[in-house]
Amino acid sequence: MTSVMRGITTWKKCWYSITGYPYNLDFDYGALSQLQHFSINNLGDPFIESNYGVHSRQFEVGVLDWFARLWELEKNEYWGYITNCGTEGNLHGILVGREVFPDGILYASRESHYSVFKAARMYRMECEKVDTLISGEIDCEDFKAKLLCHKDKPAIINVNIGTTVKGAVDDLDLVIQTLENLGFTHDRFYIHCDGALFGLMMPFVKRAPKVSFKKPIGSVSVSGHKFVGCPMPCGVQITRLGHINALSRNVEYLASRDATIMGSRNGHAPIFLWYTLNRKGYRGFQKEVQKCLRNAHYLKGRLRDTGIGAMLNELSSTVVFERPHDEEFVRKWQLACQGNIAHVVVMPNITIDKLDDFLNELIEQRAGWYKDGKLQSPCVASDIGKENCLCVLHK
Repeated sequence: MTSVMRGITTWKKCWYSITGYPYNLDFDYGALSQLQHFSINNLGDPFIESNYGVHSRQFEVGVLDWFARLWELEKNEYWGYITNCGTEGNLHGILVGREVFPDGILYASRESHYSVFKAARMYRMECEKVDTLISGEIDCEDFKAKLLCHKDKPAIINVNIGTTVKGAVDDLDLVIQTLENLGFTHDRFYIHCDGALFGLMMPFVKRAPKVSFKKPIGSVSVSGHKFVGCPMPCGVQITRLGHINALSRNVEYLASRDATIMGSRNGHAPIFLWYTLNRKGYRGFQKEVQKCLRNAHYLKGRLRDTGIGAMLNELSSTVVFERPHDEEFVRKWQLACQGNIAHVVVMPNITIDKLDDFLNELIEQRAGWYKDGKLQSPCVASDIGKENCLCVLHK
């Protein structure tokens, strides 16, 4: 028990300074504390009860209905389940695509989440990595060129609703248009939308393009522990009911159907998700999205005013900036880094006061790193564009 208490003390210290990873830590689930007394397992299909009685399928289906409405798919036309994480959502979405088109080619931008390329390796799929624009968005000219190399085979496409590092949103409509212009009919392509973080935020951003099953997409996945703020890793995967028959098998032992990646599934997560979705509602999420976008613009503005190169994509709350020189600073603020850049993902728990604490310490530390002129701040023009770089060459 001493070790556990020591861990809790450490976690409390870390809690305040989580800035680089997209977790909404502004939650209170005290009302659900009695759930720890039960082993809740939603094994098998969410829509078919198994013989195991301690499950939360009614809450799981309630959550799935909520997301199906959000993405405009009728109740009798969708199938889905609550996954253990965003990666599982991608693994499932791409697996459905592979089962629908066994000889299909997987296309994904180079800035897609690593789980997409993991799926390609796991399923032995041929995968084309598509170049990106400086924003991190898929380059549809390169996408077109790669499609032309495989016009005789169906296309399975991963579309990013917010890339991991830059928070870039792929242009879904342009991806569909590119496919159609090359003669790919809707029965020759499958689109999976990886909306791990922004899949839930974008519906509440004014003038943002829609992610909707009224468009010819096959599946959408989001993470539940990111913007929703579930305390354990989980996610939601929604696909068209017609696609799932290619994947599912009846399992006598479960008295249910096997169409999920995992067998046993966390039955607590659906209750936490259902609780938050119903407590906040559409209006609550809209307010949180607007707050995050405002605070992200504040952070970007202060970074640039201080002489630090920074970029913020239009539909994003991910602020990308030059990587701090000191790894101790990086670890303290738990920044996610790649090459010369780092990012802060502005979530509902990232307040202006917290951003000011971060910025004030960064400014103070930075003055020490570069005071004698022996070190120069890194050039990030190749990462975020010349217009966003404030190194000695570009400011």
